[in-house]
Amino acid sequence: MDRRTSLKWMLSAASALPLMQLTGCSSEPPPKLPSGVGYGTDPDLLKVYGPGVLWPLTLSARQRRIATALCDLIVPADANGPGAVGVGVVGFINEWVSAPYPQQAADRELILPGFDWLDAEAEQRFSRSFGESSVRQRSAICDDICYLPKARGEYRQAAEFFARYRDLTIGGFCTSPQGRRYLGYVGNVPSASFDGPPPEVLKLVGVG
Repeated sequence: MDRRTSLKWMLSAASALPLMQLTGCSSEPPPKLPSGVGYGTDPDLLKVYGPGVLWPLTLSARQRRIATALCDLIVPADANGPGAVGVGVVGFINEWVSAPYPQQAADRELILPGFDWLDAEAEQRFSRSFGESSVRQRSAICDDICYLPKARGEYRQAAEFFARYRDLTIGGFCTSPQGRRYLGYVGNVPSASFDGPPPEVLKLVGVG
């Protein structure tokens, strides 16, 4: 199965998962709660908003290293184009977990402890942080948490984290300009005429 096919499969299979807080093993102080203007304001469409302009960004340098390593493992670059890191997904996730909205706040409570778990697990298995581990070592850890329905009991919470992080990574990649081109998405393109749905689509939905 090539990467394009696997990405489409994962997108179609993705679903909302219950959020469970992980217990982390980090020496860092607890992060401050997200802050920002949030609801009730509209952006100035003539202004360019850079990272951290609308609200303070959350991820520390250590957490960005983990985010980068995990994004690169989930959607790596290949001969067909850049991966998640190359299209800026780490920055997208940093903005996402920093935003002062309910969904983002819930994801923040899942993802930050998940990063701590990855680091603690890498230290236990390989005596090094997740960000400093080899691709093979990272894969060995993620193999235990990458499929929630079959995750062992002790990995259940970590698998919850991985499932949500994978959804965000793939969503960020596929909604980037490079990701849309890679998937062959042709949307928002004006057409001079419309011939209706193709026969195979009508047959698929039972009206052809």
